[in-house]
Amino acid sequence: MSDLIVVGGGIVGLAHALEATERGLSVTVVERDDHPVGASVRNFGHGCFTAQAGEALEFARRARGTWLRAGKAAGFDVAECGTVVVARAEEELAALEELAGLRDDEVRLLSAAEVADRLPVHPEGLLGGAFLPRDVRVEQRVAAPRLLDHLEQQPGVTVLRGTPVLDVHAGGVRTGRGDLAADHVVVCVGHDLDRLAPAVADEAALERCTLQMLQLRPVTLVRIAPAVLTGSSMLRYPALAATPGAAALRERWRTERPEMLDAVVNHMLTQLPDGDLVVGDTHRYARTPEPWSEEILDELLLAETRALLQADLQVVRRWQGTYASAPGEFLRAPLAPGVVAVSVTSGIGMTTAFGLAPSVLDTLLEHP
Repeated sequence: MSDLIVVGGGIVGLAHALEATERGLSVTVVERDDHPVGASVRNFGHGCFTAQAGEALEFARRARGTWLRAGKAAGFDVAECGTVVVARAEEELAALEELAGLRDDEVRLLSAAEVADRLPVHPEGLLGGAFLPRDVRVEQRVAAPRLLDHLEQQPGVTVLRGTPVLDVHAGGVRTGRGDLAADHVVVCVGHDLDRLAPAVADEAALERCTLQMLQLRPVTLVRIAPAVLTGSSMLRYPALAATPGAAALRERWRTERPEMLDAVVNHMLTQLPDGDLVVGDTHRYARTPEPWSEEILDELLLAETRALLQADLQVVRRWQGTYASAPGEFLRAPLAPGVVAVSVTSGIGMTTAFGLAPSVLDTLLEHP
């Protein structure tokens, strides 16, 4: 018997488990795989705090401190490296200026020369950019597994790996290895919520967003400390997408770059410790996605990266990511008394989960 069962050992589930342990609760984490292999490791490792808006911004700001504490406790690096947003069009520069006018303490405008000092970008067409100093970066393939290992070693925490959950109900869950009891249950299975609670997923209009991403190796080593966003990112992240500059950019791209809009490209990158670059991403939406990657989308990402950087690049890995998508950014749905399903439905789990979890537990524990 535990105070709380967390179904799912991805970053959203881990955030709830960590928050619960810090509140002195006993916790059982039930993970269907041996270690996290889903969206929590198939991303950029980017804490994209500054570009959020509304509730997501509130959660992101709270999450930052938890990331720093969790990294120290679990033994993974959280780099306070910030983000550089590159502007290569007047509309992009306008969007950054507009955001800086709203949040001058979180957005530092950069000249073209200052961007070039920070990044090995191609100078042709470079107009300037911005530095977002509050953003962080983790090695995404290490952070979630190490945090799960760390939690497993804490008093009052039980981690059950390789254990599929078949049903959730008031007072516990039924797994492929037997029944578990708890006062409260948080279901954090992301896009697979329709496997456990199809009616809830239907009501939320939940579907799967599939991403194509690349790991690229510069032929000549370059060092890129911050995360890097581009004009396409300004069409995706809410704080920038809401600006008139971004609206003007989208309108121009309808004619000049429709392939970027059709593929819902967010061209950005981060660097792994060995120097390889994680580059992405494209977005497709469906209840049941087709399993095939499209080579034309990988080629689009590769061409965008070659145009951005002064570097020859080799493809090392290709993969698809999948996350839950639904109207709004967060799904919090009661399934039974003391049981709630939680999903980040906008692709910002790494950014917001550590801020979302305290809010969920406040509500669950006070009003079961």
